[in-house]
Amino acid sequence: MEKDKIIILKDRGLISINGEDSISFLQNIITNDIKKVSRQKSIFSAIFTPQGKYLFEFFIIKDENGYLLDCDINLKNELIKHFNKYKLQSKIKISDSTDNYFVGVISLEKFLELQSESERQNNTIFFKESFIFVDARSKLLGARVISKKDNEKKIIEDLNLKECDEKKYVDLAHKNGIPIKDLSNLQDQLFGLEANLEELQAIDFKKGCYIGQENTARMKLKNKIRRKLVAVNSEKKLKLFSEIFIDKKSVGKILINGDYPFALIKIYEEDLKSNQNNLICEQSKISVFLEKN
Repeated sequence: MEKDKIIILKDRGLISINGEDSISFLQNIITNDIKKVSRQKSIFSAIFTPQGKYLFEFFIIKDENGYLLDCDINLKNELIKHFNKYKLQSKIKISDSTDNYFVGVISLEKFLELQSESERQNNTIFFKESFIFVDARSKLLGARVISKKDNEKKIIEDLNLKECDEKKYVDLAHKNGIPIKDLSNLQDQLFGLEANLEELQAIDFKKGCYIGQENTARMKLKNKIRRKLVAVNSEKKLKLFSEIFIDKKSVGKILINGDYPFALIKIYEEDLKSNQNNLICEQSKISVFLEKN
């Protein structure tokens, strides 16, 4: 990413969770350890089904009142509903804060420039009323900026940045196997470990119980991960759930079929690496990104 640029992400929703039971409430639901989160550290996390399948993913930052979750705007209402289902008697308040904030992306180089020497061990800084934190999934995706909407113009000026469109950012994420579009297509279609959420720093195996923890831990312990979500390169738009073949043998299926497609692939299938640029889907040749760029 270019040092002098900022990308404003229009497809992000913000959820506020605060109250005296916020920590215990989130700790029992999310896959990462909420106790890691402070004004100096933010995390990437997820929510699984009881069977350990993918449901939601989001970033969590600590604000002055509680926690702020940065999620896919298309799944925001469903995520709020999911939280409310487990709220029961917990003393917490869950609210939609999307209209109050904007989310942007800057380069890692710019983030490091803003950090003071005393902040070098932190992944989050507070700069002129804005939260800025390194993307936990990959440093290649830079750092995220979350600030009040009425502060958007000022923070861009204060950072001496120019706004640019998101295409290069989404391209970079796609080539590195990180889906950021059409995430609803993944819900309940694959296990969290198959969605690479361990590699993306969304799972803490030491934190204790959460929804789906037992099956997730068992799969990791017994090394039962035989499929992985990988980015697909295709010259045409593919249909959802279309099968992928090597020499007429099915090795996967399309789970995200938009402009940035992803497939669930049998990663240990013989000859997959040597044929990763020679796969067939819907009678057309496609390729998959097995290695990060």
